Amino acid sequence: MLSALRRTAPALVLGLLSGLLPLGAAAGEQPRLAATVSEAPPALLGAAHRPGCPVPAERLRLITMNHWGFDGRVHRGEMIVHEDAVRPVLRIFGAAFDDRFPIRRMRAMSHYDGDDRRAMADDNTSAYNCRRVTGDEEHLSRHSYGDAVDVNPRENPYVDRSGAVHPPSARAALDREPPAEGMLVAGDAVTTAIEEAGWEWGGAWSPPDYQHFSSDGT
Repeated sequence: MLSALRRTAPALVLGLLSGLLPLGAAAGEQPRLAATVSEAPPALLGAAHRPGCPVPAERLRLITMNHWGFDGRVHRGEMIVHEDAVRPVLRIFGAAFDDRFPIRRMRAMSHYDGDDRRAMADDNTSAYNCRRVTGDEEHLSRHSYGDAVDVNPRENPYVDRSGAVHPPSARAALDREPPAEGMLVAGDAVTTAIEEAGWEWGGAWSPPDYQHFSSDGT
């Protein structure tokens, strides 16, 4: 079915995948995710993609969607994912939107020149980025395949195998009780949607990666 969807107009792809309200919704309608899906433009791939990366650019998709912010307002965000990840990512972020889960910002990694540390420091939620694992340069990150997402890194820190916390400013967020706004917590609307999509949340790992979820659990 996805092969057929790739040849379909982005607005129709949206309707088939999620049944969400289109961008041109009538005034007075309740806010919706209002996602659109299109080919990922080279300008938004930027330094996050280069020759030799495991996924060719033509298999990446740009999702533009609404999200709730920490200010209680709806903001427009962008995320680049593998074409096969579009459906589960829309389901997960649809659940996040319906639950009014706040997201600080959602920008393609080209805005940070592919620098994961800069993006985490800015509390950016993102997916595709062809790079090595932060804190483990020997291995290619799952983000290089476009089917892994990081959410609110300052609220959801990553602890690497050496015990270092990323971003360093998020150390206090390792204390998860009581959960603060923007934290991913086992059994909440977002982690439940991740599980229902057949993806895996890194908050259950040891050491934990609270910000991360992926299709294959890496």
